[in-house]
Amino acid sequence: MTLGALVVCLVVLGVAANLWMVERTRGRIEHQLAQCVQAPVGIVFGTSLWSRQGGRNPYFAARIDAAAYLMRERRVSHLLLSGDNRTRYYNEPVSMWRELRNRRVRDVDMTLDYAGFSTFDTLVRAQAVFDVERALLISQAWHLPRAMFIADASGLQVEGCAVQAESADGIWRLRAREWLARLATLGDLYLWGREAYFLGPKEPLVIAKPPRISPVAVAVSLRLQGALHEGKGSPQAPTMDGEGSLPAANSGDSAAPPVRKEASGSVSEVDKALESAYDSPSSNAQ
Repeated sequence: MTLGALVVCLVVLGVAANLWMVERTRGRIEHQLAQCVQAPVGIVFGTSLWSRQGGRNPYFAARIDAAAYLMRERRVSHLLLSGDNRTRYYNEPVSMWRELRNRRVRDVDMTLDYAGFSTFDTLVRAQAVFDVERALLISQAWHLPRAMFIADASGLQVEGCAVQAESADGIWRLRAREWLARLATLGDLYLWGREAYFLGPKEPLVIAKPPRISPVAVAVSLRLQGALHEGKGSPQAPTMDGEGSLPAANSGDSAAPPVRKEASGSVSEVDKALESAYDSPSSNAQ
């Protein structure tokens, strides 16, 4: 076989592998966050916090924004943050954890996987180490077909939630790399029997109960939102009980509910009223 014929065969094989993966997973990928299916666990794939150009990585930011939204809307009950921890100066899981804490996702609702060195490792470990059976995969649309294909082969029941990101320099390189990675995945699964780099003992995820919120908080939130939409500025939260104050929080619980932040980084009056009516006070307000 000549070199030219070999190249043609590889190209045809690569195109076939890509089309197969995309078609097998297309029907299970949702591109609207609000319509992503509910699942007990959301798996967030790690990537660098910073881009090669020196700015903030838009793909990292999009995954974090989507994960925080899905937790706030209770589309998922727990987040598995899986990424590379190759050196003390590069730690994808911790970077994700910090960003999500800033978005008021409770510590108890996050598990960090420090050995998610690749998409393959993340998904194999999710099933073998963290005992995940059903999950929502949170990543970019071009990454999800390969991730879901690996998950299917690993025995995971998954759906994909495609996150939106701003256009970034070098997107063509990422897509080309993903095209080749899909082809390599077939070899990992069906030819040379790739295994996860590190497994370790089982650490089943513990899914905590969601923060409780009273009907009082809902009423306060709706009234304040209505006032803000009418252009009245930042009204004070109305009193809701006979003593002229909101119900007291339970000081014995240190977990914090996920609460929205305004663009300036300050907590809105709506969120203050909402948070004060939770049964547990906030410990992640910083």
